[in-house]
Amino acid sequence: MAGTDSRHEAAFPPAGSPGAAPVIILVAPQLAENIGTAARAMLNCGLTELRLVQPRQSQVAPKALAASSGADALLTEARLFDTVEAAVADLQRVYATTARRREMTRPVMVPRHAVAELRAYCHRGDRCGILFGPERTGLTNDEVSLADVVIEAPLNPAFSSLNLAQAVLVVSYEWYQSGLGDQPIMELPFHGGRLATRDELFNLFAHLERELIACGFLRVVDKRPSMMRNIRTMFERAGLTAQEARTLHGIIKELRWGRLHLLNEEEPGDHGACGSEPHF
Repeated sequence: MAGTDSRHEAAFPPAGSPGAAPVIILVAPQLAENIGTAARAMLNCGLTELRLVQPRQSQVAPKALAASSGADALLTEARLFDTVEAAVADLQRVYATTARRREMTRPVMVPRHAVAELRAYCHRGDRCGILFGPERTGLTNDEVSLADVVIEAPLNPAFSSLNLAQAVLVVSYEWYQSGLGDQPIMELPFHGGRLATRDELFNLFAHLERELIACGFLRVVDKRPSMMRNIRTMFERAGLTAQEARTLHGIIKELRWGRLHLLNEEEPGDHGACGSEPHF
């Protein structure tokens, strides 16, 4: 359906301001025309910020520009990243789309419910993003683990195969519809400060992993990835603020060195309260 009216100029809140739309992140898209049609779907629904992680073909290739049907600006202004971690580093809330259930303790939402929550986070000024995986394989477990919520569209269970642009359109359409009329913004819990960005969380998890390896907790190398995914999930469910992340950095550091300093300062025979506790 063609219905573009150039007399209308949509005004979108700038990135980082209250009400700003989420970022769309395409992970390893394979074909230029798929990037172009995804950009077309985005612009139809008022989403204007596109990020690409290691695209196989250029987003400004002739096929991509032709497939975008006029959404050229999204393609020329799209930001490129080498890793998913870098693409979401400045975001505070990330959603991952998938058609396959995985054994992960992540909340799973249909697009309509997910965008209602997304709009609430965006409304208060949090930076949010939505991940879409490669056309053939979708997102990996490790990539899904970087998100807070999994979005799963309730489609025909016997045939639930969407192409990349269709998947982007389903979620983008729900986003656009959620902003029409007088639909109330859902209430979010008050955290007492801004949410930590993904980069701040990644630094915290890297610090924690180093210390868990050093103390022997992660001594089984083959199990480290799955164990760290589970540990990250526990912290991510808490919705940590930036200040809480800094506090946890301090706790992790002192758990390694703090008790040693205290024991060195004790008088002979004085074991203190900590010394009387059982070790485990």
